[in-house]
Formats: sequence, structure tokens, C-alpha cells
Amino acid sequence: MATDGLVVVDKPAGCTSHDVVGRLRRIYGQRRIGHAGTLDPDATGVLVVALGRATRLLRFVQDSRKTYEGVVAFGVATDTLDAAGVVLERRAMPVSRDDVERAMRRFLGTIEQVPPMVSAIKIGGRKLYELAREGQEVDRPARSVRIDRFELLDFEPGSYPRATVVVECGSGTYIRSLAADLGAALGGPAHLASLRRTRVSSFGLDEAATLEQIEADPAAAVLPPVAATRELLAVPVDEALVDGIGHGAVFPAPVIGVADDAAGPFALVAPDGSLLAVYERRGRALKPAVVMAAGGSGGKGTGDDGAD
Repeated sequence: MATDGLVVVDKPAGCTSHDVVGRLRRIYGQRRIGHAGTLDPDATGVLVVALGRATRLLRFVQDSRKTYEGVVAFGVATDTLDAAGVVLERRAMPVSRDDVERAMRRFLGTIEQVPPMVSAIKIGGRKLYELAREGQEVDRPARSVRIDRFELLDFEPGSYPRATVVVECGSGTYIRSLAADLGAALGGPAHLASLRRTRVSSFGLDEAATLEQIEADPAAAVLPPVAATRELLAVPVDEALVDGIGHGAVFPAPVIGVADDAAGPFALVAPDGSLLAVYERRGRALKPAVVMAAGGSGGKGTGDDGAD
């Protein structure tokens, strides 16, 4: 029988997010597995993976806040904007700690960011990283992203200084682009020397397990599907409504116990604490977005190619 739930992986360097999914497919013996937000091969840290029917819930994790710790290396530009790329430019850039902190403040809030050529965004039906492998560079429209925290944790001065930073941001933010843009704001080149994701939504490193730990005890690593809805308003429902919810019934908001001014989405939770469904508001009615209860087949599936 397939396992339904979440696994919080501490992704190692040297493998893709898809590689992690492939390994978990072998560990759990099932195909239906996806993840919430890609990490680059050299990046490490939190990768939230869903098993079985819980893949339908990934949208409620993927679009949430993320936190990263990284090292920005000043004075060197690469073609991938990170340490894996070919060096394009190298010149001394002896900026000070104060210089860096002042420049970082410019990036707080909603900013415009041009996706890197190594991203999975499609232009003209082709993924940018495919074009980059062919030596092509195309114009990419800037996108609005949100940076809620951009803080300097440590600074190594010198001709080629390095800054250890923490970033809290919305979905769709490219940290390597942020590093390069920070260098440009200081008048020179820069790239992202290393990156570790420490949190996705409410899932932090304290809940993450290595692939080796997961393989040693697969069942212990699985969180119940309801964990995917931690950021949603949880609504406990009466036993009498369970069957109707399981069949995707539409309810007036007061029947579920939801106030008329509550926006949703709402995680409908059974008396035993399990997730029945996620409902969304349609006027004064509540309609199912994802149904997890027995008998339910609602909700759109999610693949294993999340994007960050």
C-alpha cells in the first residue's frame, strides 16, 4: 500500500532535487512522489517531499516563505552566478562591511529580479537551462519577488571579500541572482559561493533527515498529510460532516464553522486529527480544492518539478 505524507529531507550537495525524488521512490517503493521547490545540485538543506496522495497538497507548501543562508563572494563573476560556473571576470573589490550592509537594504521588500539563464523557466517553449547548455542567452523579463529579510551574518574583508548572509523571501526568488545583483549595486562582480536552505514554510532543519537516516527507518521520517496545511486555518469538523466532505460536497460557510470574513483556504480536520480536505471560499460557500478523506478524489495532482 502506498504511503501518504510528507518527508522533510536535508538534501546533500552533489545531487539534484529530482535525484532525491528518485531515491525516495526506491526507498518507499512507489512512483507518486513530488517536491516543493527545487534546490540546485550544489545547494543543501530543506527539501519538502510529498508521498502518494499528499502530492496534491504541495501547492500549499511550495508558494510559502523560504529561508536561506549563503556566502556571497565579491570580485568574481561566473556564467552560472554560482561557484559551479566558469569564471567570466575577476577583479579586486575591497568593499567594507558597512558598504555591504548599506547595499543590502536596497533589496528589502518587493523587487524586480531577472531569472538566471540556468533556471527552469520556459522562454519560447524551451527551458532556460537548456538554452544555456547550447551557449545561448536570451532576454528574460524581470519578475517581482519579495525579500523580507536580507541580513549580514559574517564578513571576511580583503581584496575579494566574502559575506555570509541570511535571506527570508517569497517563492520564486533566485538567491544566485540576488548575490550577483548585490555585487552590481556595489560596483563590481559577485557570485553565490554556497547556499543552504534552512526553512520552507514551517519546515526547518530541525525536522529534516538525511537520505541515509530515511533509508534506515523510512516510516519514522513520514509526517501525516495534515502537516502540509500548517500555514492554513485549521477548522475542526463534526463527525456528521465527514462523509459529505469525503465526497466533495459544497457547504455554506457557517455549516463548517467558518466566519463570513475568513478568506481561506481552510484545512478541514477530522475529530481524530487527520486531514479531511482543503476547502476554498466561493462567495458564501466553501468548495473542495483537495479532498483527502476516504471516497474523495478531488484536487489536482502535483509533479516532482517544483521551482524556486
